[in-house]
Amino acid sequence: MNLELPPPAAATILLSGGVSIAAWRAGSLTGTGAVAAFAIGAAALSRAWGWGAFLITWFLLASVLSRTGKARKLRQTDGVVEKGSRRDAMQVVANGGVFGLLSLASTILTGLLGELGSTGIIELRDLMELLSVSAAAALVAAGADTWATEIGTLRGARPWSLRTRARVPVGTSGAVSLPGTFASVAGAVVLASAASMLGVIPTAALLLVASCGFVGASVDTVVGAWWQDRRWCPACRMETEQAVHRCGVSTVHRAGSTLLTNDVVNLVCTISGALLAALLWTLR
Repeated sequence: MNLELPPPAAATILLSGGVSIAAWRAGSLTGTGAVAAFAIGAAALSRAWGWGAFLITWFLLASVLSRTGKARKLRQTDGVVEKGSRRDAMQVVANGGVFGLLSLASTILTGLLGELGSTGIIELRDLMELLSVSAAAALVAAGADTWATEIGTLRGARPWSLRTRARVPVGTSGAVSLPGTFASVAGAVVLASAASMLGVIPTAALLLVASCGFVGASVDTVVGAWWQDRRWCPACRMETEQAVHRCGVSTVHRAGSTLLTNDVVNLVCTISGALLAALLWTLR
């Protein structure tokens, strides 16, 4: 199998659909999440086998981390985080949407290269490489953020808020811990290496993609600390991301922007990783 070539259309549909349905049945995705995952998976596979394999690798690793110590993590973050471990459409798009869009853009350019031949189109080839590096960095950023959250939560150490510099409950956005930070770095390196091995990015871009992925995850933390929507439950007297708290009481907006939900902040994370990678790759 040539990882740089796309599979037949039928294989793209069957594989994307099969993985999405399997993830839905396993409880990793909601129904809407499965639909979004199918679309992004099909976009990745339309580019090449390697791109689809990279996306599947990302998802499998994230799912394993999410399921490890699941009950314990749910107990620790109960009442704090907005959503559970089953990813809905917004979560899927926030994490993989940039990668999917850039996959489609790269597919279109691949078609143009096929039509124009190999003369006089160096710019198109350079642009394709740029899109590859940006796409990989976006997904690596989402992965680094996910690894930090899952492993940091599993360890259970109370993180530090960047904004208040005080200990906060596990699962609080904009907070960091030593295990979570190490996990973010490890996730960025592992996923960037996978992108290189699967032919998504050139080997020369591995360190750059890993670094930009980690920076993207760090941007997520900074935005989460200062500008993400923070809500307050008047009954439990605690800060939360939930619009309706676990006690059934509607929460009130306390600080940050109501537009910057956790999903939007995750999207900012992937966009940041992609843009930084594009800039540094262009300036190299």
